[in-house]
Amino acid sequence: MKKGSSSFSGKEVLLIGEDGEQIGKITVDRAFELAKEAGLDVVIVADKADPPVCRILDYGRLRYDQKRKLKNQKKKQHAQKMKEIKFHVNVDKHDYEYKINHAKEFLKKGYKIKLSLVFRGREAAHKAIGFEIIEKAVLALDEIGLSENKPILSGKTISVSMNPSK
Repeated sequence: MKKGSSSFSGKEVLLIGEDGEQIGKITVDRAFELAKEAGLDVVIVADKADPPVCRILDYGRLRYDQKRKLKNQKKKQHAQKMKEIKFHVNVDKHDYEYKINHAKEFLKKGYKIKLSLVFRGREAAHKAIGFEIIEKAVLALDEIGLSENKPILSGKTISVSMNPSK
């Protein structure tokens, strides 16, 4: 609140002191005097209340604490990340096992994974083989992850999403 602000000048406010004690109803000018004596600021806490509630505190410190709290909240947020494992119809046994092991690691770390099988060229004629490979992969990962839905064919891609089981 700025001193001499037109909307509050001459009005009464409910003032709370720097250590949290309630000072009571006083004029805005008197609130500024008390804040100046303490070397602090007057901050409006609830402007909709009747009379408005103000508090004596260090405004710079308040802003610093709010920024810090926001920064800590952002640190603790965990965005759900998705990893994609891509297969092809003619995947080799070793490549298949290697990709399944990667998928297991991702699930253990808590990532959500998407298994997808992409058909290239004439491979699209062998959709049944594609579904077999994806279903085999889902069964291999069944102990660590839960399938969200059944494998779905969209365009030239068969895909299924899996969540880590808790």
